[in-house]
Amino acid sequence: MADRLAELAALFLRLGTTAFGGPAAHIAMMRDEVVLRRQWMSDEEFLDLLGATNLIPGPNSTEMAIHLGHRRAGWPGLVVAGACFILPAAAITLVLAWAYVRFGARPDAAWLLYGVKPVVIAVVAQAVAGLAPVAARTRPLQVLALAVALAAALGANEFLLLLLAGAAAVALAGARRGTSVAAGLVAPVASLAAGAAAPALAPGPVELGALFWAFAKIGSVLFGSGYVLLAFLRAELVERLGWLDPGQLVDAIAIGQLTPGPVFTTATFVGYLLAGNAGALAATCGIFLPAFVFVAASAPLVPRLRRSWVAAAVLDGVNVASLALMAVVTLQLVRTAVVDVPTALLALASLVVLLRWKVNTTWLILGGALAGWAVHALG
Repeated sequence: MADRLAELAALFLRLGTTAFGGPAAHIAMMRDEVVLRRQWMSDEEFLDLLGATNLIPGPNSTEMAIHLGHRRAGWPGLVVAGACFILPAAAITLVLAWAYVRFGARPDAAWLLYGVKPVVIAVVAQAVAGLAPVAARTRPLQVLALAVALAAALGANEFLLLLLAGAAAVALAGARRGTSVAAGLVAPVASLAAGAAAPALAPGPVELGALFWAFAKIGSVLFGSGYVLLAFLRAELVERLGWLDPGQLVDAIAIGQLTPGPVFTTATFVGYLLAGNAGALAATCGIFLPAFVFVAASAPLVPRLRRSWVAAAVLDGVNVASLALMAVVTLQLVRTAVVDVPTALLALASLVVLLRWKVNTTWLILGGALAGWAVHALG
């Protein structure tokens, strides 16, 4: 057990330090490590965990790390993997928050993202290509994936698409079996809902307690990306509590985007602005604690879901929808990442290297950062 925990700590500390590009990229890097390189699980098992993660609130990639830790080393692994994925990003964000307060401006990391983003495109594209034959293994699931991708591209709500895809997959499976599925839906939906109840937290009597509670509430109900986080933080911290002005909030989100690891470490930045080091700790713990609670509640259920044809169909639908959403995110990222000939060549070269030689994605990310610096320096 000690060896497994040490391995988890080393892996997720490294990923937390080098995983740029948002949840889709983080999940792609995790698949590369735990399915392809270490063979801890199959693509089918990985997809089931991804599907379960998409059905609970909170930061998807962090919850995926927590799930993987639980699958590898039980409850201690759950804590170790999640904490080690969060800590590097939180530490980097804390340093940037100190610099922001000290010097009055966020750092310019355009050169870093210029080189990293094209590599991230290649990493996610490889993961989508590798998972597609497993998730979209039948013609109905392929059609469902295309429908979800089209709806997502037109701006449909991501969580609603996941639910509809799950329901559609159940209907298709029921039609093949000639079975009425209405009653069968109750058990799996109730089981998954067990992970969706907010933890019983109470606001503290001091400012740190209020800060913790504000972020715990956000972490307990938020579905979606870092851009959804922006809307929640604006409503809670700018409009309702008046703790931040809009400019500070935009800077906080920008810091979360340019640092590796989960974008929810924006909370670390905000907490530092409001109450120094103690505030950073309170806000970080507040926004991430619900993720640990939800995964702990839902993780034991995931292996059992495949035993029920209804629950298995829900997972199939959610899995193929999740993959479609990853594909849409990749296409959207292309517009912001591939902006000229050097970035196009970097993205193409990274994809070729991944497909041909299975290079560790961490080295590619670091290589992209170096390439971005070189172009910036020569320009």
